[in-house]
Amino acid sequence: MNTPKIIAFYLPQFHEIEENNRWWGQGFTEWTNVRRGRPLFRNHYQPKIPLDDNYYSLDHLETLAWQAELARKYEVDAFCFYHYWFHGKLLLEKPMEMLLENTDVDISYCISWANETWSRRWTGEEKNILIKQEYGNRDDWESHIKYLIRFFSDRRYLKIGNKPVLILYRAMEIPNCEEMVTYWEKRLKEEGFAGLYLIETLNSVQRESVIKNSDALVRFEPMYTIYKTKNYLVRLYRYAINHMRLYRFGFRNYLNYDWIYSKIRRENKKREGKTVYLGVFPEWDNTARKGNAGLVIRGGNPDKFRYYFEGQYQASMESDKEYIFINAWNEWGEGAYLEPDSKNGFQYLQAIKDVVHKYREKNGR
Repeated sequence: MNTPKIIAFYLPQFHEIEENNRWWGQGFTEWTNVRRGRPLFRNHYQPKIPLDDNYYSLDHLETLAWQAELARKYEVDAFCFYHYWFHGKLLLEKPMEMLLENTDVDISYCISWANETWSRRWTGEEKNILIKQEYGNRDDWESHIKYLIRFFSDRRYLKIGNKPVLILYRAMEIPNCEEMVTYWEKRLKEEGFAGLYLIETLNSVQRESVIKNSDALVRFEPMYTIYKTKNYLVRLYRYAINHMRLYRFGFRNYLNYDWIYSKIRRENKKREGKTVYLGVFPEWDNTARKGNAGLVIRGGNPDKFRYYFEGQYQASMESDKEYIFINAWNEWGEGAYLEPDSKNGFQYLQAIKDVVHKYREKNGR
């Protein structure tokens, strides 16, 4: 029975770019959101503070090297970089390109094309578009795959059977998606690969596979399970909080950590036609981004995470899954991060290491 590789989603928005400076103000990075977090109830841990005030910048190679070393030390096998491609326009590409150029940084990785329109939804202005996610035809497919092949050819890039792993965040929104994937498969075979290993993301907007020629699915937690749940009272309450803006009157958008994980584990029992990679999350609190309109999942801590992570890890082993995905390595603005902070130190990372070593000892490895 093989142990699954642990992949953590990785947000590259921790360095300045011209566009964010123009849209959000000079000097904007994700730390700008994180620093403005405020406690909304008793014992609410806001703002989130990195250990030793390590408000790093991802345009520094030493930061990337530190993250890679930390991940390896605590048994996180790979980062899954969010990749932003808008009909040939790249954003936040520097950390991934810096990794490609520095082969001595020892970390495996893959790519998730985060094909979303950017707007001011953090401030409740979702109709205020910053950059629209547009899709081209075959010329754009060719430009995009040529760019991706640079990374696919890296020895550190994750592959299954010489097929590079690529994740689509919202496959349902890509016109002619199956035709595009077929084209990319053909091009990759011309480059000496066996094809493409394509994974669709199951999340708040896409709850099932939408294309025939994908290889697998990944559950992006906790959003997939929150929006999949059949608890209509919870859904109605959350709808009222967000769309009727009841947070202005003191109502809060809370969910319970154990309740969410009970739903996640129930989903594990369902059988899909394609391989489904399981997901976990350490905590969730996006009020730094959204203020009173944000969602807090209360009751999480490193010990509970260790317990639930072990359950998902064991389930992945028993079904012989190649990977298990964690949301996330560094989503500080959403309170979903493994990196050490001033409250828990390295405890979330240590939880992963403890579980991995436990099962290695069981298997005599």
